[in-house]
Amino acid sequence: MVLNLTDLKEYMQEAIMEPLDHKNLDKDVPYFAEVVSTTENVAVFIWENLKKLLPVGTLYKVKVYETDQNVVVYKGEETISEK
Repeated sequence: MVLNLTDLKEYMQEAIMEPLDHKNLDKDVPYFAEVVSTTENVAVFIWENLKKLLPVGTLYKVKVYETDQNVVVYKGEETISEK
């Protein structure tokens, strides 16, 4: 087991549900005061919040369904080191 599911549920509650559930993103979430509340940016917001809470290296991707036909997958920013 990579992560205790009880811990994961708590992390998801803190990173996703508390800041976003039943909120007007543009008015009630400070992050979206200066960032357009697209599905893509919601995925980035969730990624950034979860990354702060999860053990390093355990977050692989965030998938947000806007509709059955519109799905966003975010895997974080790639860091390319120069040699």
